[in-house]
Amino acid sequence: MDKPLTLIVACAANRVIGRAGRLPFDIPEDKKWFHDRTAGQTVVLGRICYETWPQVLADGRQPVVITSNRALASDRVRVAADVPAALVLAQTLPGEIMVCGGQRIYEETLPLADRLLLTLVHADVPGDTWFPEWRHLPWRETWRKESRDANYRYTFSVLER
Repeated sequence: MDKPLTLIVACAANRVIGRAGRLPFDIPEDKKWFHDRTAGQTVVLGRICYETWPQVLADGRQPVVITSNRALASDRVRVAADVPAALVLAQTLPGEIMVCGGQRIYEETLPLADRLLLTLVHADVPGDTWFPEWRHLPWRETWRKESRDANYRYTFSVLER
């Protein structure tokens, strides 16, 4: 691949990233981090993530949705049948390539990722969608910020290979 591949995710200590098609936690600072980092970039995501992210088309994002539903395609939304096709298409679009979920998309792209923008929420939360195990891979942490709100303690990290 020409452009580096970045995964961006917020996950709980037990790797939960979703519950019933939604985020399992509401952390305003993490939402701002996510929106700021993905603004102006090409975002690769599954259909459920696309349908539950109201601001996906805001701030110059170029979505590439992995789905068999061709009806989602428009002049602003590209559709790909699978992860490899989505990544080929994403290479032709402006900005960085940011993978935004969900579980299956992360599972397929984690082995290919050059960088991981991780918000690790220091809590176990119930859920039905998980981020794949990443801790055994040869990451190098290049940036970190500890933070908290009224409900959670969490760490922002940039991990690179």
